[in-house]
Amino acid sequence: MKVAIAYIVVAWLVMQVADVVLNNITAPGWVFQVLMLFLALGFPFAVIFAWAFEMTPEGLKRESEVDRNQSITQNTGRKLDFTIIGVLILALGYFVWESRFSSPEPATAGTQSNPSSQAAVAEPEKSHNSIAVLPFVNMSSDAEQEYFSDGLSEELLNLLAKIPELKVASCSSAFQFKGKNLI
Repeated sequence: MKVAIAYIVVAWLVMQVADVVLNNITAPGWVFQVLMLFLALGFPFAVIFAWAFEMTPEGLKRESEVDRNQSITQNTGRKLDFTIIGVLILALGYFVWESRFSSPEPATAGTQSNPSSQAAVAEPEKSHNSIAVLPFVNMSSDAEQEYFSDGLSEELLNLLAKIPELKVASCSSAFQFKGKNLI
């Protein structure tokens, strides 16, 4: 079981490193797919190999040939536990770093890399993608459902506002058309 977990963790780490490296050297997409295929095909072989054999001070031996009194499985098991914990801590650190410290927006062509001169040189952002969410009409016979239709409009507006490339008209601007037939 420990070998399977270690294999999965190490394979994930290899995939993360390969993704970064292969993107930076602009390797074709099939290289990453072949690596993923080899890692997937290697998993059952690693598990079967770990089940059938054991590492001893004399070298690799079949599981059935190892004397249980002289087995070093406990020592190698503890080392494997510490390796798995270490790799998981590295993975957690990577996730924290990526979510907190990596920049989600690449620098635009109109700005310079010097932060002090960005304010003076930066041009206003021109966004041609804009939208307004008009209020939904309550078509039910129950007047109390008006809150539901207003809530749908506001929720849709809030979700669209989270898209950075999209400029969304404010709720107060859009709701000024409530109850008006513009068609």
